Amino acid sequence: MKKILAFILAAVMMLSFAACGSNEPAEGENGGETEVTVGSALEILETVWGAFGEDEKFFAMGGDYDNMVDGAPGTVTNADFLTGVLLVPAGTETLEAAALVHGMNLNSFTAGAFKVADAAAFAETMHEAIASNQWMCGFPDKMVIATIGNEYVVAAFGINDAMGPFEAKFVEAYPEATVVYSEAIA
Repeated sequence: MKKILAFILAAVMMLSFAACGSNEPAEGENGGETEVTVGSALEILETVWGAFGEDEKFFAMGGDYDNMVDGAPGTVTNADFLTGVLLVPAGTETLEAAALVHGMNLNSFTAGAFKVADAAAFAETMHEAIASNQWMCGFPDKMVIATIGNEYVVAAFGINDAMGPFEAKFVEAYPEATVVYSEAIA
């Protein structure tokens, strides 16, 4: 019953997207020139989410329709979830993916971590996909897209109250990452 309710909630939240324009990229303050060893896309989100204090965390779910996790990041293998929730354009290859989303409204917070063949190209693809999305039921305030080395990309969007702490904890956890975009969604 809990999985059915979570699936229905995720499906309803997926329908809560609406459209916005794009902005020019903002260079991150951190370098990204140092190579880092990352175990997996899931590890990235677990590390950042783990840096939140219990009083800072919001109602969140991880994974996808097939791998739902309550209160923590989870693995994403479902192609419909990749395109419908994480906004990865159809046909875009990911080697692995993980997600953490707000449990009530995807526009409040959605984060995906991806292992890809070309992080810079994937970051550009995600920027365009998020900036050109058609939002419904309100829209997120900000997007953050960062690369870790040449293989990993983190793409997140949401309201400022969620995005500020997420970006700060991400940069603290991965100082070698490059924040490629940190901009308002207009």
